[in-house]
Amino acid sequence: MSSLRTAPPLTIAALFVAVVGVSSSAPLIAYAAAPALAVAYWRNALAVAVLAPVATALPTPRRELRTLLTGPEGRVSIVAGVALAAHFGAWVPSVRMTTVAAATALVATQPVWQGLIARAQGRQLPRAMWWGISLAVAGAVATTGADLAGSLRAVAGDGLALLGAVAGAVYTAAGERVRATVSTLSYTTVCYSSCTVVLLAVCLAGGVPLTGYPATAWLAIGGLVLGAQLLGHSMFSYALRRVSAPTVSVLILLEVPGATLLGWWWLGQLPEPATWPGLTLLVIGVAVVIRAGYQAPPPQARAIV
Repeated sequence: MSSLRTAPPLTIAALFVAVVGVSSSAPLIAYAAAPALAVAYWRNALAVAVLAPVATALPTPRRELRTLLTGPEGRVSIVAGVALAAHFGAWVPSVRMTTVAAATALVATQPVWQGLIARAQGRQLPRAMWWGISLAVAGAVATTGADLAGSLRAVAGDGLALLGAVAGAVYTAAGERVRATVSTLSYTTVCYSSCTVVLLAVCLAGGVPLTGYPATAWLAIGGLVLGAQLLGHSMFSYALRRVSAPTVSVLILLEVPGATLLGWWWLGQLPEPATWPGLTLLVIGVAVVIRAGYQAPPPQARAIV
């Protein structure tokens, strides 16, 4: 597995597209007049509606899907989907239970948990990479101006935000393992399908309305499917074949400045002057991670892209 500095140009391009894609998520969710959990369900369900016919029509992905139904990589793909659903399911309520700033800062700790998962797998991350992770997370916290509130409800919200960070790390780590031997198309089809099933169950159990939205909400959901899901999460999954999960987790933090700039351009939400130092620190942290040049152990088999 390559470090980011030595990754193929196609992988670098995929990561750039992925960052732009996920950066569109927050502005589009803010624009959509629909419950956030329902939006999370629809973005996954519609992504499956796009990917599944292609995966079943092509010979190689179709063979992989049959193998995934009974093999260990299929179970890991399902775990990834459940973790992605847990990420959405924990993060969305946390924003309403604690402050947006605290929830955003706590969910931005995903790279820390990603590094701990890597350590549990027996990997030794370079010290410089830990410094970069620390700087990037500190920058994300400073950008949001996090203030952990003291009420029991707020503490519960803080806990959910942390759970969202851990779930995001599990999702990325599982994707890294599966992508060593399975194509992006097959993996994302299974992962998003299991995520869709879990989110549907949560929405039905919570009485979340899944229809009856205005046309503008459906346009925003369509944008999320194309941008945040197919070009965002899927391109990160593609890159996991070449770039380590801890590195990808740090790059996901670039969603913070990306969403800030898109919100400024599209929604007219001018960033507060106090956010710029944090954004700068975040970008410096990402640069340090890239300079660290961490290379994960090579996978046992080569996957189809």
